[in-house]
Amino acid sequence: MGRQGKTYDVQPVLPSPTAYSRKGSQRQIRFLQLLSYLALFSTAVTLSTVLPTPWSLLHRGDTSRVALNFTQSDAASEWKDNIWPIRPQTPWDISTDYAYPRKLEYDVQEGTFLRLDIHPKSGDIVFDMIGDIYCLPGGQALHSSDTVISARPIFLGIPHDSDPHFSPTGDRLVFRSDAELGVENIWVTEWKGCDEMDVRTLGSKQELHVALSEQALEEELLAQGVREDPQRKRNRLIREGRVNARRVTNETYRWVTDARFHPSGSKVIATKWYTSERSLGAGEGWEYVVPSLKDLRVEGAQSIEAGSGTRLVSRTLPLGWAAASYGDQQIGPEQFIWKGNDSIIFAKNVVDSSYFTYSKDVYKGIYAIFQRNLTTGSTETLVDSFPGGASRPELSRNGRTLAFVRRVRDKQALVLKDLETGSIHNVWHGLSYDVSGVSAPMGTYPSFAFTPNDEAVVIWAAGQIYFVPLTTNHRGEKTVSSFAPPRPIRFTAHIEKRLAETRRGGADVVGFETQETQKVRSFKDLRVDSQGKKVVFQAGGFTYWQKVGAKKAEKVPVTHESAPYYSPSFVSAEDDFVLHARWSDLVYTKFELANLKAGKAYEIEGLPFGRYFSPILCECQGSKRTIAFFKSGGTYLSGDILATSGAGLYIGDIDLPDSHSINHHALKIRNIRFVPSEVDTEDRVNMRFIDTNKKLLVQQSSRAFVIDFAAELDKFGKYPHTTLASGEMSSELVISATLTKKGHSAVDNIAFVDFFHVYLAPGDRVGKGEAVWSKPANATKGLVRLSLDGGHDVTWTPDGKTLFWFLGPYLHSLKVSKLTQCSSAIEKDHSTFGISCVKSLLEFQMVDVEHTTDIARLKKQAAKAAHVHKDWLDVEQSNSDLVVITNATLLTMASGDEEADLLYDGVMTVRGGVIESIGPLSSYTIPTGATVIDASGGFVIPGFIDVHAHWDGFADRYPAKSWEMETFLAYGVTTLHNPSADTVDGFVERVRIENGQMIGPRIFTVGDVIYGAGAPAIHQDIVDMDEAFSALTRIKAEGGPASISYKNYNIPSRASRQRLLKVAQNMSMLCVPEGGMNFDWDLTYIIDGMTTVEHALPVPTLYEDVLTLYALSGTGATPTHIVNYGGAWGEQLVWATQDIPNNAKLRRFTRHDILEGLTESTSRPMASFALFNTSRSVAAMVSKGLLANIGAHGEPPLGLNYHAEMGFTGKGGLSNYEVIRAATSSGAHTLGMFPSLGSLSPGKLADFLVYPPGVDLLEGEISNKTRRLLFVARGGRIWDANTMVEFWPVNGVKQTMPLINAE
Repeated sequence: MGRQGKTYDVQPVLPSPTAYSRKGSQRQIRFLQLLSYLALFSTAVTLSTVLPTPWSLLHRGDTSRVALNFTQSDAASEWKDNIWPIRPQTPWDISTDYAYPRKLEYDVQEGTFLRLDIHPKSGDIVFDMIGDIYCLPGGQALHSSDTVISARPIFLGIPHDSDPHFSPTGDRLVFRSDAELGVENIWVTEWKGCDEMDVRTLGSKQELHVALSEQALEEELLAQGVREDPQRKRNRLIREGRVNARRVTNETYRWVTDARFHPSGSKVIATKWYTSERSLGAGEGWEYVVPSLKDLRVEGAQSIEAGSGTRLVSRTLPLGWAAASYGDQQIGPEQFIWKGNDSIIFAKNVVDSSYFTYSKDVYKGIYAIFQRNLTTGSTETLVDSFPGGASRPELSRNGRTLAFVRRVRDKQALVLKDLETGSIHNVWHGLSYDVSGVSAPMGTYPSFAFTPNDEAVVIWAAGQIYFVPLTTNHRGEKTVSSFAPPRPIRFTAHIEKRLAETRRGGADVVGFETQETQKVRSFKDLRVDSQGKKVVFQAGGFTYWQKVGAKKAEKVPVTHESAPYYSPSFVSAEDDFVLHARWSDLVYTKFELANLKAGKAYEIEGLPFGRYFSPILCECQGSKRTIAFFKSGGTYLSGDILATSGAGLYIGDIDLPDSHSINHHALKIRNIRFVPSEVDTEDRVNMRFIDTNKKLLVQQSSRAFVIDFAAELDKFGKYPHTTLASGEMSSELVISATLTKKGHSAVDNIAFVDFFHVYLAPGDRVGKGEAVWSKPANATKGLVRLSLDGGHDVTWTPDGKTLFWFLGPYLHSLKVSKLTQCSSAIEKDHSTFGISCVKSLLEFQMVDVEHTTDIARLKKQAAKAAHVHKDWLDVEQSNSDLVVITNATLLTMASGDEEADLLYDGVMTVRGGVIESIGPLSSYTIPTGATVIDASGGFVIPGFIDVHAHWDGFADRYPAKSWEMETFLAYGVTTLHNPSADTVDGFVERVRIENGQMIGPRIFTVGDVIYGAGAPAIHQDIVDMDEAFSALTRIKAEGGPASISYKNYNIPSRASRQRLLKVAQNMSMLCVPEGGMNFDWDLTYIIDGMTTVEHALPVPTLYEDVLTLYALSGTGATPTHIVNYGGAWGEQLVWATQDIPNNAKLRRFTRHDILEGLTESTSRPMASFALFNTSRSVAAMVSKGLLANIGAHGEPPLGLNYHAEMGFTGKGGLSNYEVIRAATSSGAHTLGMFPSLGSLSPGKLADFLVYPPGVDLLEGEISNKTRRLLFVARGGRIWDANTMVEFWPVNGVKQTMPLINAE
């Protein structure tokens, strides 16, 4: 600190900025917030759900306050749902346009989360199980017997069917299905009885006999991609039981669940789910007309308009919200049933008023039950949420008794409320826990029903369907029977599932990490010179330039070869000059001026200590120039300790050196002054001077505006700001502008990035105040799509004639004048805006930038450390790159068998970053010149792989060294897979580790998630195969061989998900979907062959149906117990049982403010932590063959929580060996990297961990053992795990980190 203080003393000081309130939203902040949402939100949000808050036993009053208030005007009637989706779906059938070549059949006697109903006359029980619907004949099911009933399948096939419910007379059955387009809709069919509906028992069903006889052949034809003819389609529908089924709803983006008949039988009410920027659905009650039995018997279905129906119960807004914000409401009513002809009963989350939070207290209650009278518009509370919550309302046949479920102590109870007397009776405590703590479109508990005579309730619990007898007391109230206990209705069901091939892929990591060099594929900060002949850009923390059309990029001359550089720009009228910023973790930003022609670099003096970006010089003639730049406050990686004040726009004066001079010229910024502005310093900035130095054009994500320095200041000391263009949802926006004779700026063309594509809008066709937009139905007039697969970092030549952008290593450009060649195609194409023609006008070239690999550097450093200076003696002959670990207990994880993988008194040799041999010490002689580590009997295991890790540092504006990466590595994580990052910045961060700018695990990332909800920065509809191809091409382009995966994040259409999977198969990419919220979608992820399901299924305790399907499907599991959705999060146990803020190792590596935020937690009963049930389910599936992984979700504290996740994984019954397998070889198998990583095997990269003697990893609580690391090695480079001081090859070196803590 003393040396740093001395440095700071000589720095000039910036003038204090005038306070200025910036208007408008900060797009970059919103995007980063959204990434936090996708990572399951910030610690602060989590803490808000667990830290003590004032609580009153007058909870009923709270419920009334947040209950629906229908005396006010309904905001829903003013709100228009006309934004999402951006583009309509194209035709697709999930059953025939996607291949399912595998078949899985098995029998079960139990099921998971079985939603059921009972026929009002026969007592037949219909229930759904893993996407199929079955029936139990009432004559058997409702009578006490030990007989195991054979469940009749009535709906089978690829579509996921659920939520079966009978009409009041029992003549029809409605159900939910994603048949055809893959969006869940309500369907109806005639009910003919269990046996008649059975699609696997022939009897006299001749058509079924024929259809089943052709099943094997026809399914094989579909698997081979042979299109169905009408007869094959009819045969399939007969086999599936849906030949006479008809649609009730036609939703193509929103989805509908849990339909219930009106007493008239003519209509249903169902829950329609709406997403906002977040993908968690908010419910509404919608009414739909249902075809009568007569209508169903008429051939041909009537057309249903998309989105049709009538809203009956809307979402309500918190006080102060305007109707325009209606779509942002994340909480709504759900689980609707009719009471009489004009009243509706429903449940609603009353704890969250508008924003869904996790890890809530189920004992205090989350849901309450309400009744709304449609005639009067009044709403009353039927059952308060306190205590234990109240959800899944069901009504008795006579309408007097309301049944629901709630938490009572550590039990889940079936509760009855008499609606006449108000009495409440807890009748049975044997239910499974509800899932009211999660956003649950599948229902907080499975639907259940009263028997036809109201003498019992039939309900699912603990894997079985239970018959719960009732009696009537002297007040006429239904209550528990004292004569007959609840009994299971035993059944057996034959499961028949077609499965897609599981998506596999991966990377030859050992292949590209052992090369001398790797290519950089992701570039940013693109700028063009005044003539459009040269470009300059950032490549993994270094500044490069390239002549347009040249084959090779060249590094811009710098004063510090190893320092990171960023924010480059050309100097107007001096195109051989490049101005850019240099970063130092000690002294922060310095500006440099580089002379490309002379190969010289100059440091610019006079810049006060601080963080700066986007320096530019005015478009002036001569050497005297005006400079403009931005200053920011603290950042996530560089800390919030030093130089945090004075953020904003600054200008100053500078004299350029003679471009032809080769002599050193001292450069200094003079007269620095703060300029109050509307610039969002958290957003991207692309700016340039116009009209010499009189005006500054600032271009941000969604706004381009001019600051007029020649005009008079207003009364607040601010120059006039004139908006020239804005974007409705753009993530980048740049304009070409000319000056009019009156000195005003006229917009010629607007280029912008919308939903990852590059567009151009003619300035003269954009109305005043109109925001440019690419939504086809609302698109800007004259809009042209310029990118075939996408692009970023759009920038104009100063004359506005040519536009440039990047996609991966490909530099694209277009001369705007060429667009006239496609004018006809552009005018006619209202969907993709002429790209079929425009693509032929584009010019592109590959930008070639390489960096040395860490193993190449390691070898040279090892040779230098060993003083090898003889040309004839290479590194291998000298053994300078050979490391021998002796006297080790080697747990290789090579075979998956503990006994085979455990080697006592072993020796491992590593040469050049690659494992050379594994064997017994007794047969090994240590070569001369090798570096030896005596493990003294300590365990040596492979490095850990975090398959689901989130972090934030990739989004930092400055190329500071990452304390996150250092922390991960210090806790033994040598490979990271991030399932939600940024497609450009995520891979840039990866390069900065690989090129040696900082240390850290190797990174793999999905980049931007493919997001189904309404977040403009990352939303993608995937309405056709072209869009699916472009979505994955963007990821592949930016990461090259390191682009191994993508993430489907709650895309509502299964058709869209299937399109991506088809493209992924051809690109050898993995699919790692967001699970954990929608049980039904999660099951389709497994059936459709996604590589994993990320997060645990929201139903923590799984039974035979799901356990077998999941385990045998080939889809892996990354359960993230640390943020288990089904209950309180595991991280809270860590916070409550560990002294996080005072953990010495954490304090060495992590921001202390994060640790301080984890100081307090509340005591919660162990029953609140559903993670233990999840862990048991995972263990059960692992025994069946499931590939389970460790993913700690990036939850704070980083590193330590990885080991906590290992501990939680072991709680369900896995051995320590099996947990370590999940953390090493299983993760490598899942990511398709086992040939390179995941075990201590010859030929693999030397990622390994060394433990001190006496730490037995195979016995005792595992998380307390695995974190007691001695050494960590990644690709052969070895560090002391407690200090991250390098041990080999450069002993004693510790990377310099930014000052992130005040002590």
